[in-house]
Amino acid sequence: MSADGDEAFCAEAGGVLAALPGVRAVALGGSRAAGTAGPDSDWDFAVYYRGTGFDPASLRSLGWPGEIFPIGGWGGGVFNGGAWLTAGARRVDVHYRDLGDIEHHLAEAREGRFRIERLMFHLAGIPSYIVLAELALNRVLSGELPRPGYPPALRRAAQARWRDNALATLQYARPAHADRGHLADTAGAIALAACQGAHAVLAAHGEWVTNEKTLIDRAGLRGIDGILTGLTAEPASLCGALDRAAALLR
Repeated sequence: MSADGDEAFCAEAGGVLAALPGVRAVALGGSRAAGTAGPDSDWDFAVYYRGTGFDPASLRSLGWPGEIFPIGGWGGGVFNGGAWLTAGARRVDVHYRDLGDIEHHLAEAREGRFRIERLMFHLAGIPSYIVLAELALNRVLSGELPRPGYPPALRRAAQARWRDNALATLQYARPAHADRGHLADTAGAIALAACQGAHAVLAAHGEWVTNEKTLIDRAGLRGIDGILTGLTAEPASLCGALDRAAALLR
């Protein structure tokens, strides 16, 4: 790969990924697509295919060293697999996206239906409509992809579900942890509820979310930090924190 600059690399990488058998489209995501990347940020590419037309083993032909997982190798679900590669000095993540799966989630979202999946490094997990958020925000490098708006039914359903989850998390934490003086468990519940509540706020605004990195800030809920500051293992301190967190998230 050439090293003539980021734009040259992006165009070249998009081209070689698009040329792989079965690939219908390629998009750039993450901070590179958002324009917020730093010098050391990695490159997130999504390859879109349909059914069994794409074989991840074909990524070996690019000559980029790294680890390539099979489709479903990340446990199935929304993040059904990908690869962690290195192109020269650049770290590259490739995500696999089945267009049939995309169409299913788009139809579900239009009816206000979605599921929440566990995912490493995400406190609240990820909603299945994250694949639609990628389409709405990512930069298409090759092929044609839909650019969905935020469905009104999804706005209503996601706001209610995430908000209910946040309040339920706090309610459960009181007898299970706060009343018993479990500091770490209570603090963890508050952090989880803050992420859930942030999802609710952004859903109400019709704003897509692709990860949790700036989730709490975007929702205006960074005040949760002050609630956690100075917590002690005293039940009164922990219960008070739960009450303040619930008030903030309401």
